Amino acid sequence: MTDTMTALTGSQKVAVILMQMDQARAALVMQKFNEVEAEEITAEIMRLRRVDSVVADRAMSEFHELTMSGRRQRRGGRDVAVGLLEASFGSERAAGVMDRLASTLAGKDFEFLQSADPRQVLALLEGELPQTIALVLAHLRPEHASTVLTGFEEALRTDVAQCIATMGTATPEAVSIVASSLKSRSGAVVATREPVEVVGGIQPLVDILNRSDSSTERLLLERLAERDPELAEEVRSRMLTFADLVKLESRDIQQVLRGIDASVLALAMKGAPDTVTASIRKNVSERNRQLLDDEIAAIGPVRVSQVEDARAGVVRAIRELEALGSITVQRGDEDAYVN
Repeated sequence: MTDTMTALTGSQKVAVILMQMDQARAALVMQKFNEVEAEEITAEIMRLRRVDSVVADRAMSEFHELTMSGRRQRRGGRDVAVGLLEASFGSERAAGVMDRLASTLAGKDFEFLQSADPRQVLALLEGELPQTIALVLAHLRPEHASTVLTGFEEALRTDVAQCIATMGTATPEAVSIVASSLKSRSGAVVATREPVEVVGGIQPLVDILNRSDSSTERLLLERLAERDPELAEEVRSRMLTFADLVKLESRDIQQVLRGIDASVLALAMKGAPDTVTASIRKNVSERNRQLLDDEIAAIGPVRVSQVEDARAGVVRAIRELEALGSITVQRGDEDAYVN
């Protein structure tokens, strides 16, 4: 977004008005918004940075703020946004808003890669250091990053996964440099955006692996365990598994199972813990329970990979419904399981 705006959205107009006020008065106005609205307005203050006087006057006129006095401040940015939030909501709530905002804005520098074919992203990242690749993948949507990660050869894939899991907060400068370099090489034409921080760590890697196929997930965790057993175990402990089905409320289990074919479900149940099989049988209709029993009875010896693929299908259904907000997965230890 350029510094001089020729057209403003509603949120941008509010941001411009607040930027003209002294902090105490702006804080009184900000307190009238809820936190979601405050986040959106704060994001615009951070993006605008500096507003042309003509644009500011136009916004002021539209809001009929002709009686405003004092020197107008036409500068935005992070410091102005943080100060306004702290004055409005207090330091603790302001920090929460800024944390959520950083998460929302993270990845804007790499937006040009979000819609790119994974093969193009792979070609673009060829020859880059694992740390650089990790930084890029941490910005992408987990499902997109998963596809890209799968395309690397095994050793590099493990290097990148380890870098993602152990990566701290990247500086805005580092993000900007990497993004600018890739944009230049890709020939993409995108608007320059203010750099934002991105935080690496266990969860971004978990999100990526949760969207990988079972063979990639299994192999990568095995290789990671060879390098750093504690890290691999922590990653495993956070991953969604077939056994997590029992962490759902009964109505949520029923919603998941409704979309799973009986033959796939029967295969997934083979060798599963009793708590899982009991939970499944409890949450299907009598007719479907009979179909499930028939499928189970018809199954002979099968490969472990077949069972894992079937379970992966159930896990995908759980992830998709969780992402849609249709169900809630309780992530915790076995004491949190329900029958």
